[in-house]
Amino acid sequence: MRFAEKTGRTVEEAINACLNELGVERERVKIEVLAEPMKKGLFGLLGTTLAKVRAGYEDCPGELACSFLKDVCDSMGVIAEFNYTQQGQHWLIDISGEELGILIGRRGDTLEALQYLANLAVAKQLAEKVRVIIDVEGYRQRREETLVRLAKRLSDKVKRTGTRVVLEPMNPHERRIIHTALQDDARISTFSEGEEPNRKVVISLKRTKEIS
Repeated sequence: MRFAEKTGRTVEEAINACLNELGVERERVKIEVLAEPMKKGLFGLLGTTLAKVRAGYEDCPGELACSFLKDVCDSMGVIAEFNYTQQGQHWLIDISGEELGILIGRRGDTLEALQYLANLAVAKQLAEKVRVIIDVEGYRQRREETLVRLAKRLSDKVKRTGTRVVLEPMNPHERRIIHTALQDDARISTFSEGEEPNRKVVISLKRTKEIS
């Protein structure tokens, strides 16, 4: 929460001074009147006590994340646009532009690193915990569709051969997609093995007891 305290000849004047310092619109601010303006002495001859106001607002996680990512992209010489939407406690940041593969990296490793750093940057500015999810030109949706198809194809192979399949190392989010894609298959079992960052998903046939 960011605060500003200002005085003015009227409450409205003090509020406007707070808004100017904070640089936000009135709708986003919580206002507390600390003192009303008051004339002192007979007929106000001894002067006037100014109004005093405290105003505060919570930073928007989406704006914080976009600001952080813009600074990172500027330092990399990458020209991009940033848009955010809120879904519950999650803030979705979409990065768009041309030739943004550098922000995705191999198997999305750079994108995951950017998301991790953006969450750290936002957490330092907020009192409550939120989660920021970053996507670049719809990469995550395309990657999820690819992983689901891969999971189905490899599960069919396991059923045909009876031999388990070990996938390439994946981050926790992608491993979760594989597990979810196959969780309703009565003949297939999935689990992860290994240590980060080389943890892998294993697809195998369920044992007889598991099936029954």
